[in-house]
Amino acid sequence: MKKTLSTLLCGLCVLSSMSQRPVDAVDPLIGSGGHGHVFVGANVPYGLVQAGPTSIPTTWDWCSGYHRSDSTVIGFSQTHLSGTGIGDLFDVTVMPVVGNVTYARGTEDDPRSGLWSYADRSYEVARPGYYRTRLRRYNVMAEMTATSRVGFYRFTFDRDSANLAIVFDLENGGCWDKATDTYIEAVGQRAVRGYRYSKGWAADQKIYFYAELSENFTFDKAQTHYARLNLSNGVEKVYLKVALSTTSMAGAERNLRAELAGWDFDQVQAQATQRWNDELSRIRIETANTAQRRIFYTALYHTMIAPSVTHDVDVKTPTYSTLSLWDTYRAAHPLMTIISPERATEVVDAMVNIYDRSGKLPVWYLMGNETDCMVGNPGIPVVADAALKGLYPLKKAYPALRGSAELKDRSQDLYHKYGYIPCDKANESVAMTLEYALADWCVAEVAGALGKRADERRYRGRSHAYEYLFDPQLQFIRGKDSQHRFRKEFNPFASKHREDDYCEGNAWQYTWLVPHDVKGLVRLFGGRKPFLHKLDSLFTVTGNLGEQASVDITGLIGQYAHGNEPSHHILYLYTMLGEPNKTADKVHQVLTTLYSDQPDGLSGNEDVGQMSAWYILSSLGFYQVAPAGGRYYFGTPLFPRAEIKVKGGTFKIIAHNVSDQNRYIKAIRLNGKRYKKWYIDYKDIVAGGTLEFEMGKAEP
Repeated sequence: MKKTLSTLLCGLCVLSSMSQRPVDAVDPLIGSGGHGHVFVGANVPYGLVQAGPTSIPTTWDWCSGYHRSDSTVIGFSQTHLSGTGIGDLFDVTVMPVVGNVTYARGTEDDPRSGLWSYADRSYEVARPGYYRTRLRRYNVMAEMTATSRVGFYRFTFDRDSANLAIVFDLENGGCWDKATDTYIEAVGQRAVRGYRYSKGWAADQKIYFYAELSENFTFDKAQTHYARLNLSNGVEKVYLKVALSTTSMAGAERNLRAELAGWDFDQVQAQATQRWNDELSRIRIETANTAQRRIFYTALYHTMIAPSVTHDVDVKTPTYSTLSLWDTYRAAHPLMTIISPERATEVVDAMVNIYDRSGKLPVWYLMGNETDCMVGNPGIPVVADAALKGLYPLKKAYPALRGSAELKDRSQDLYHKYGYIPCDKANESVAMTLEYALADWCVAEVAGALGKRADERRYRGRSHAYEYLFDPQLQFIRGKDSQHRFRKEFNPFASKHREDDYCEGNAWQYTWLVPHDVKGLVRLFGGRKPFLHKLDSLFTVTGNLGEQASVDITGLIGQYAHGNEPSHHILYLYTMLGEPNKTADKVHQVLTTLYSDQPDGLSGNEDVGQMSAWYILSSLGFYQVAPAGGRYYFGTPLFPRAEIKVKGGTFKIIAHNVSDQNRYIKAIRLNGKRYKKWYIDYKDIVAGGTLEFEMGKAEP
């Protein structure tokens, strides 16, 4: 009877979880500690504005402007990055102050001089679309919410305070960002407008703003880059709206008028929450595990912070920023094609438009600037994937794909000349060769779909470039010079951050970066058995990475590094070689040990949604291994039931008897019929229907 009652109660918990609002499960503080680098503040899905606190940036872990270990605040900035390994933005910082505080930025000897305050974390509230904290120094409660292009603030002052003001700080930027030119002027007694030009990761960034206050102010611009908006004594609540534009001050004002005409803070906050809930409701999961529910919906939330729109409300052709493509082509974009295909189409169209203007698809695109960060041609897989899935016209995509593949910059000239990139001619030669090879495979797939057979043969041939670098004796992919000789000094464990043959990794991790031609890689190893033996070793070997190893090599299981993107497909190679139980074991281990609902709940940088997208897809039970085309290989589902809103209606995933022990797929049914493949195609997912897994324990 006890067992029956327990089972019934568990079942009721699972069913009730389906009816809970997804937005209420999100905890934006997950990933705010450790090396997660996530944004904490108020925004809406894919919005230009990320209104939130900015700490005194000290080290690499402050790239998002917030770190759980640090409660300093220099103000509330309108733009932030989430999960990146480089800092930028923090544009148009506002700070409510009391007293005659110094405007100026802190000096190197005393970086905490100036406007800064400690935040009282006991008052802190962070949830999608809303953030609150209390500034100890000024005894001010700061609340913020947002629309796509407007940050909206409610500052509550102590009624006995004197010399109240809002300071606009146009000097301080994110980490390596420096202001090059700023301007601010009063527009009457309740508005200001201006701009901030800066250089940093984005070499030439321009952001314009238009801001309105709910109270009259007197304008004081005593120092360059700063302005003080003095308020009347006795004012308790002050509301501030800060609208942004990437085109002009007039554009910022139009954005404000269109998106936030009124002053009802609570209503705007409720609308932001509803927007988040609508987006998060594209996937509904059933689970009695509240921690896993928090992890899942926070992960989904993190995939929707970027790419961020940069076009004004009256522009018909969307533009996007924060395209971290080397990270996100692997899982974040394949996830978007399932749950938000209309957004995926917009993003790809924006990328093709960038090609039309600049002559190449974006690599790492930030605020109208190509940063050229990371290696390879990562824009190609994203565009090819969308085109092959029918989300973008093949004929419109192909010139951008082919044109980008034929460029001569970023060592592509060496790749074309030698068939690989020689290690004596360029740094990170192995990583670049492998990334260009998989991009060429994507071009070949699109060429084939268009019937361009000569092009298909050309790019498919180039996609085998990895073969040049495979050492059959040592069984590693490694550096080879222009005389076709392998590098003499070789240590498969060693890493020297951005100064060796790999990119944020080592030979153990990069030898598997052939997701487009696993069969070809197996042949190089001499067959399935030696391949699997080497793959097994990846998860057990240990070695010294070296003192100069990349800090991105984290989340280690043996030498598998889940904290960085080149490893993300590797677990699914077992399924592809007929060993799905090993995939299930490893995927379950990562899902349950390398993600948590704590501030340090990520094993590496969020990387603009990629770490979270891996979790979303893998917890649903599948993952796209090849960089384009839509073949999602099975691993192990984490939840008994999930429902995804898709173009064809609803795609249901039911995992019968799933548990930590029952993590192995015993049988599969698709729409009631036995299903024998160990992958599912994109077209079958978006058509809607029901995918059922019969789960069980490992065979004795």
